[in-house]
Amino acid sequence: MSASPNAVIAKAAPAPRFRQAWPLPALAVWVLAWGLCLWLARLGAPPAGAAALGAGFGMVCSHWAPTRLRAIVVAGGFPLSLLASGMAGSSTTWVWLLPLGLLWLLYPRSAWCDAPLFPTPADALDALPSKIALAQGARLLDAGCGLGHGLRALHRAYPRARIDGTEWSWPLSWAARARCRFATVWRGDMWAQDWSGYQLVYLFQRPESMPRALAKARAEMAAGAWLASLEFEAEDATPQAVLTCPDGRRLWLYRLPPRAAPHSSEAEPGR
Repeated sequence: MSASPNAVIAKAAPAPRFRQAWPLPALAVWVLAWGLCLWLARLGAPPAGAAALGAGFGMVCSHWAPTRLRAIVVAGGFPLSLLASGMAGSSTTWVWLLPLGLLWLLYPRSAWCDAPLFPTPADALDALPSKIALAQGARLLDAGCGLGHGLRALHRAYPRARIDGTEWSWPLSWAARARCRFATVWRGDMWAQDWSGYQLVYLFQRPESMPRALAKARAEMAAGAWLASLEFEAEDATPQAVLTCPDGRRLWLYRLPPRAAPHSSEAEPGR
């Protein structure tokens, strides 16, 4: 018997724990920075000095963030919350927790391993038809469609295609459905969705997500179908084509079944 798609995915791309935990590290740094600031203030330190040391703590911790964007989030959380609490008045310093509630609403715990809200540029997919010719009525999927920017870019490239989108966040899926009347948008888990009926699946995820996406595409999509990834390549496969978008980003195109990428051990048999 062949392994189930879910088993293939789990075996091919186990997610590291520290990546699964995001954004808990950022929240922990913010809380610790606030604790340091309040502790110094109780000891009699000047408010400006206590705030500066709290901000400095966040900046030091940001050096361990794996990406620049996450470093900005880690370092900027405490200063922004301090500004919010100062604007709201000293009696309501808890008001800085409100953005965290909004963050939780937009990105539930189960979606923390996927990409944050990175909109696809409107013209990013304009060159796709030059490499991938699709018949009228072909089914396309934007996996993790966010607010619908990728859906619009797909519709711009393939106006006669049947375009679907999947988004885990309730508010974002509602917004995408309202903005993209030409598409069918579901609120759900892109990893649990069946990709077998699609001729092209588009992703704008994260580097950590690509092994899992490639394994899912190999397990479910038909031969000759396409996986398109904006900015991030699948290192275990060789793309059929790589397009350069107008803003300089790369669009990686993989046709199923994708060719395996050559391993360094093959190039250097003595090692």
